[in-house]
Amino acid sequence: MFTEIYSSSITGIEGSIVHVEVDVSNGLPAFAIVGLPDNAVRESKERVFSAIKNNGYIFPMKRITVNLAPADLKKEGPWYDLPIAMGLLIASKELSHQSFLSNTLLIGELSLKGDLRPVKGILPMILNAQNQGFDACIVPIENQGEASLVDSISVLPAAHITQVIDHITGTKKITPVKESSIQTVLDSVPCYSEDFSDISGQHSAKRALEIAASGFHNFLLIGPPGSGKTMLAKRFRTILPALAKDEALETSKIYSVRGLFQQSGLMTRRPFRTPHHTASKASLIGGGLLPKPGEISLAHNGVLFLDEMPEFQKSVLETLRQPLEEKKVHLARASHHFIFPSSFLLIGSMNPCPCGYWTDESRPCRCSPFQIQQYRQRISGPLHDRMDMHITVQKIRFQDLQPDLNNEKSDAIKKRVDCAIALQKKRYIKEGFRYNSEIPSTKLSRYCPLEPAAQFLLKEAFDKLAFSARAYHKILRLARTIADLDQKETILEQHVGEAIQYRGQDQE
Repeated sequence: MFTEIYSSSITGIEGSIVHVEVDVSNGLPAFAIVGLPDNAVRESKERVFSAIKNNGYIFPMKRITVNLAPADLKKEGPWYDLPIAMGLLIASKELSHQSFLSNTLLIGELSLKGDLRPVKGILPMILNAQNQGFDACIVPIENQGEASLVDSISVLPAAHITQVIDHITGTKKITPVKESSIQTVLDSVPCYSEDFSDISGQHSAKRALEIAASGFHNFLLIGPPGSGKTMLAKRFRTILPALAKDEALETSKIYSVRGLFQQSGLMTRRPFRTPHHTASKASLIGGGLLPKPGEISLAHNGVLFLDEMPEFQKSVLETLRQPLEEKKVHLARASHHFIFPSSFLLIGSMNPCPCGYWTDESRPCRCSPFQIQQYRQRISGPLHDRMDMHITVQKIRFQDLQPDLNNEKSDAIKKRVDCAIALQKKRYIKEGFRYNSEIPSTKLSRYCPLEPAAQFLLKEAFDKLAFSARAYHKILRLARTIADLDQKETILEQHVGEAIQYRGQDQE
């Protein structure tokens, strides 16, 4: 007898419907799974056999063929266990086929005793099922948080195979989980334990980070050891604007595919990724036989922090150039072409020289000019050019270390950032971008009007400091953000002047 059950697969970070076709016929006992299955899928026959037998049902000792269609799509993962098991029980007439199964998606890994275990990628699979018009989905109970984020589809969580069987036979229906309100989850995010008030001194660096957060600008922190570069970077996330609903859902899809589950199933804070300097190209941009998202995609809508940036392999750093411009990464394989989102804010930190004390007046630098040049050249010119801001972090003075109750808290800074972001949201409501850092060069003249004095200052700086065209555009975007913080629609001379000072590396 033949039967068909619906399940899903993951291609990149998107779900695809898979038809699980099961045929049980007379002949010598055999169990074949076809349709480009990987090892985890092939091994499902053993898990399905034990789960059915250990729960009192008869496993058909006949010729069994399971086809996972479409046959040209590589299948991986253990989540086909449940649909295969249900297909076998129906095809062997242990259960009768119910009409609602034609509009129901089945996903889940089975243990040998029939427990349903959580799987990766539930969110994109359920989103795709919703788009394809499915009415319901049966998922492991641990995955119900993710699945319930999708509206207009009934999510049926199950902990054991017998619950699914009872639901199909009508003995005991599974109660659908209540839909989660994404906005309610986002509104209940707890505060960070870190705060900008923890940082003594560094007022100019704090101002620079406020500007970066207000326009989503990449920046490079340069300063001696112990000056607080890492501390500043880690507290930067406390002043970033909250995730919008669509940003949270898009980011959660990536984390779902990688199996980095959140308790609510939803990313409620902007990602903050800090890969070690030994990271490989594949770990940073993504990779594998069936590519999975790397660190730059896990930092989508958030921050990628590369501490001690020159210590990363130069070839690894160079892979960031295209994603920084296009906000996505392309991974090509012989049979497929994958595109992962990678709209992240890049933070780098570095010392001014190998020993770290080149600019320190109180400690002599032990590095030769050649060593300093070699150290700085580990970050290429084109990558330097893609950093909107080059921020110098000064050595901490003794008086800066004394307790200061007037240190501004993150909440106060974030209020100003949110006001600037609100202006951008209103200004770009009909555009395909959100932040000042994303303004296309073709629209800079429209969104970055300069007063005559500002125009003259920018021209003088461009001629004397030999800015590249990219640096010129980045200064305009940066000045636009500074003007937004001042609640000014026209960019003034002081806004351009402040923006130029953050291009320090262009002036060396």
